[in-house]
Amino acid sequence: MNPLRRQFTTSLPALGALLLSMRHGGLLAQITPAAMEAVAPPLPAVGSTLALPEVPFFDGTVFKPEQAKGHIAVIYWWASTCPFCALQSPEMQKLWQAQQARGLRMLALSVDKKPAEAETYLQKKGYTFPSGWVTPEIHKALPKPRGLPVTLVLGRDGRVLQAERGQMFPEDVALLANWL
Repeated sequence: MNPLRRQFTTSLPALGALLLSMRHGGLLAQITPAAMEAVAPPLPAVGSTLALPEVPFFDGTVFKPEQAKGHIAVIYWWASTCPFCALQSPEMQKLWQAQQARGLRMLALSVDKKPAEAETYLQKKGYTFPSGWVTPEIHKALPKPRGLPVTLVLGRDGRVLQAERGQMFPEDVALLANWL
């Protein structure tokens, strides 16, 4: 089968499930990850502004949007089951450890099916970068762009400085510090 035809036909059931769920007042939590990915938005354009939601972190603290104002912020969508995230997350941890004292803000957002899966993964790996779980409310306020991992850099004014889909190499993650 033609790859484009395969992609189109495999996304139709997911799109149908999403539309059916929406028609019957279903919650985002009932939508499959494949359905969400099928209708995920593209990466935000460089220069566009993002409104960040309040996000409870796994460590019990809460990210508040005003914490990012006047700072460079990295937004990082990841999953414990994503092999590319598994390669990028250690680099994100290094970036966090090296740059948090310089004012870097980080908002890592797990798209795992259950928050416990993400929390267990973070503890097992020893990751301390600020991370929370994407609830339906967070997804509504800040929908994950298509792909995984997804990394955005927001400027001090809240505008997108850089938007990356897919795994970033270690040297590319390290270069994010140049925005500080």
